[in-house]
Amino acid sequence: MFSFIKEWLIVIFQLIRTFFMTSTAKNLEILALRSQLSLYQQQVVNKKRPKPRCTPVFRQLWVLLSMFYTTWESALVSVKPETVIRWHRTAFKLHWKHKSTKIGRPKISTDIISLIKRIHKQNPLLSPEKKEELLKSMGITDAPAPNTIAKYIPSTRKPPTEKQIQSWKTFLNNHSKEIWAMDYLVVPTLKFKLLYVFIIINHASRKIEHFAVTSNPNLEWVKQQIRNATPFDHKPKYLIHDNDSVFVSSNFRNFLTSVGIKSKRTAKYSPWQNGIAERMNGILRQELLNHVIPLNEAHLYRLLKEYINSYYNTNRTHQGINGKTPIPLPVYPSTTISNTKLKATPVLGGLYHTYKKVA
Repeated sequence: MFSFIKEWLIVIFQLIRTFFMTSTAKNLEILALRSQLSLYQQQVVNKKRPKPRCTPVFRQLWVLLSMFYTTWESALVSVKPETVIRWHRTAFKLHWKHKSTKIGRPKISTDIISLIKRIHKQNPLLSPEKKEELLKSMGITDAPAPNTIAKYIPSTRKPPTEKQIQSWKTFLNNHSKEIWAMDYLVVPTLKFKLLYVFIIINHASRKIEHFAVTSNPNLEWVKQQIRNATPFDHKPKYLIHDNDSVFVSSNFRNFLTSVGIKSKRTAKYSPWQNGIAERMNGILRQELLNHVIPLNEAHLYRLLKEYINSYYNTNRTHQGINGKTPIPLPVYPSTTISNTKLKATPVLGGLYHTYKKVA
């Protein structure tokens, strides 16, 4: 009896409420009820599903009703009000995601993509940064960014991490134009004989000032290499080196003093203090020695001579010197990439290529 009376009270309340409703509110409520009834008839009555599942159109309709129909919760039967609120938030996110979509970099032409792939095919070991610097060194004003270049090549190796110089930071910054560095690199031959590559590199220009190969790097041999590297008083003020027994010997240090060079010895177990020379050793391995096995001392010397004189010092760009080469390239007139023709010259049998602009 109590439930019967309760049902009648609800019906009377709805009639009174409807009597005082505006025509717009009535139409919105009819739309809300009819949408749920239609969803039920299409899916449940037609035996497509055991219970109704909200379609995208149904969700969008109720998101709109929740915005314009103030008492939409009272007309909602199929789902909970929290669900409609979640639909509204999702629609809000999608709307602003669409409005906030970045335009991004402009698309590049197929000719530029072909050039990128060609350079990568001829120089597969170069990183996207190096490829960008190579294009800029040719005077190309609209060279694609490294990330754009990376999209159009099959795979790229990660650029090497840069060592953080701490205790010598001020010294290196203040005297970079007066500093050279030297180090050894051990290279096994085809017959597993160990050869030593001696490198002297200029901190300011990243130019390899001198290199030599030997199987016995004794004191007198190293002193002679210093003489060969400093003709006509072309020498640094400071020479950084590690704690090799030859480098730290009093005989060698006295020799450097006699020729007007100050020896700067790194701390033990601190190769980062001679980071540029250590990085040079890594470059030689990554770009040359990991791909060609030397037969003997003469063969290794020829490989290094071609790599250093025909590529590294003259054409390889460096991030440390703002994408320039140790020995400056000719100044080319500015052109767009689509109007540029490059003539390739193979180095080391095609392991690398150098480029010149042609008309």
